Amino acid sequence: MGVEIRVEAPKPKRISAHSHIRGLGLDEKGRAIRVADGLVGQIEAREAAGIIVRMIQEGRIAGRGILLVGPPGTGKTAIAIAIARELGEDTPFVALSGSEIYSSEKKKTEILTEALRRALGVRIKERRVVYEGVVRELKIRRARHPFMPYMVVPREARITLATKDDEVTLTVGEEITRQILEMGIRRGDVIWIDAETGRVFRVGKAKSVEKARYYDIETHRIVEIPSGSVKKEKEIVRTYTLHDLDLYVSAQRALISIFSIGVEKEIPPEVRRDVDEMVKKWIDEKKAVIVPGVLFIDDAHMMDIEAFSFLSRAMESEFSPIIILATNRGMARIRGTDIESPHGMPLDLLDRLLIIPTKPYSPDEIREIVKIRAVEEEIELEDDALEELVRIGSETSLRYAVQLMEPARIIALNNNRSRVTIDDVREARKLFIDLGQSVKYLKEYEEKFLKL
Repeated sequence: MGVEIRVEAPKPKRISAHSHIRGLGLDEKGRAIRVADGLVGQIEAREAAGIIVRMIQEGRIAGRGILLVGPPGTGKTAIAIAIARELGEDTPFVALSGSEIYSSEKKKTEILTEALRRALGVRIKERRVVYEGVVRELKIRRARHPFMPYMVVPREARITLATKDDEVTLTVGEEITRQILEMGIRRGDVIWIDAETGRVFRVGKAKSVEKARYYDIETHRIVEIPSGSVKKEKEIVRTYTLHDLDLYVSAQRALISIFSIGVEKEIPPEVRRDVDEMVKKWIDEKKAVIVPGVLFIDDAHMMDIEAFSFLSRAMESEFSPIIILATNRGMARIRGTDIESPHGMPLDLLDRLLIIPTKPYSPDEIREIVKIRAVEEEIELEDDALEELVRIGSETSLRYAVQLMEPARIIALNNNRSRVTIDDVREARKLFIDLGQSVKYLKEYEEKFLKL
């Protein structure tokens, strides 16, 4: 008798344009390595960004922001992300476009305030009494639902936790039992339970626990069995953003009635003041530290004079993240005024910014970037296809060359090939034109297009 085995197709994974960025790619002396951490070239800009990171780590950037200026496709966003990567894994990174502040539901200043507070982390350290160990035994007691007798629900659990030196059996209530079931905790899992809040955390799977089931491929990391007592004091470190705390306090104070949905469009200023005071108290008591994150605003020239004025004031605030603006504009009118200014920004704001220029990539640098993106997107390129993409990137733009890679891969697959050839790249270029070809197309068929 034959056995049919069905293998589900892997779900497509979303690959962002900057998923390959790991950091600034600097050596121990702050000098940029030509190709490192996913970045290529832009030596001066990366070294300048490295100095910015040092200033942030030493707390010497108060009252200032950063402006990345350069032509399109020269790595401004990549450098902003790399700065956040250098600051640490739990560093908040918030990306915003200058046009996103124009909303019919919220004021511009409210959108910017939320973005600023989402980019500021609060790392809270507290010592809590917990029960920690490997699950030796787990028994769930279920009972009939009070309103639906035909349905059973979990009522309590009896769980035995053990360390190398101790063993304790606990009877826990419905809330903790529900968490255990939702997390799929089984014999052999290392967990800890907060004695005060009842929150359950899974650490991983312990090695070689009797009667525990192990698989050839484990989805949870393998850890050692804890030592010491099951009941112990443990330092718990959590990082929240100021906006998370704003939402929590606001929800606690919200008046919910059958006539309201219980969600406010804007957070009241008094809530934010109270959160700031609460965080200051935690800092004074050594319970928390501020984690300055990065607020990156691309296309900053799209903001208006009101938004620029608000950002200038925000830079001087006691709680302010690292504000990084980026623009590809030269001389432009400041939105909301008739004044022309460099990069379309007020001079008093520009005076507060450390300006880092980026430059167009050379053909050799384009080659390295295309190779990195090909590896990241799992696209196999023939040597002649790679050189064709380099030539296209030099003649048009790096972005256009990178964008052609995926269409060329699909064209190759349609021709029963796994590797992309120069013919695939050229066919993709015929189907998807660049900006220069688009302008020629408009001029050729100008009379046939609709005009206002």
